Amino acid sequence: MRAISLILLVGAIAIPVAGCGGDDDDSGGSTGTSSSSGGGGNTNTTAKSGPGGRQVISISADPSGALKFNKSSLSAKAGKVTIVMANPSDLPHAIEVEGNGIEIKGGTVDKGGTSKAAGDLKAGTYEFYCPVDSHKQAGMKGTLTVS
Repeated sequence: MRAISLILLVGAIAIPVAGCGGDDDDSGGSTGTSSSSGGGGNTNTTAKSGPGGRQVISISADPSGALKFNKSSLSAKAGKVTIVMANPSDLPHAIEVEGNGIEIKGGTVDKGGTSKAAGDLKAGTYEFYCPVDSHKQAGMKGTLTVS
């Protein structure tokens, strides 16, 4: 009887502990969970703090199908930065960041999807853009300043 009580006690402790934690995947993949669209034109967006000191910057592809983002200038502090791009457009889009020897890529997503690029960025200037087809060359790009 005592052995059964001990097993039940260990099981009662193990189950809540196993449920702790979260998904800290910064792999830059894509998910199809967001369909929000941003407003405005070429405004500067500063990163917001996320879990674990991570900074999260939200942007959006233009919902009209124009090859542009809702922001052309972004800023963040040096450290872990995640750019989350919602795609309300009928065209597929993705987010990619390059500069200072770093290249981080998000997955290509269709309408309603979200592309995420995450990395540890040093102070400097980076370019963010859509790598799909010739979207970057058509003007779907901007500057990320990390201080």
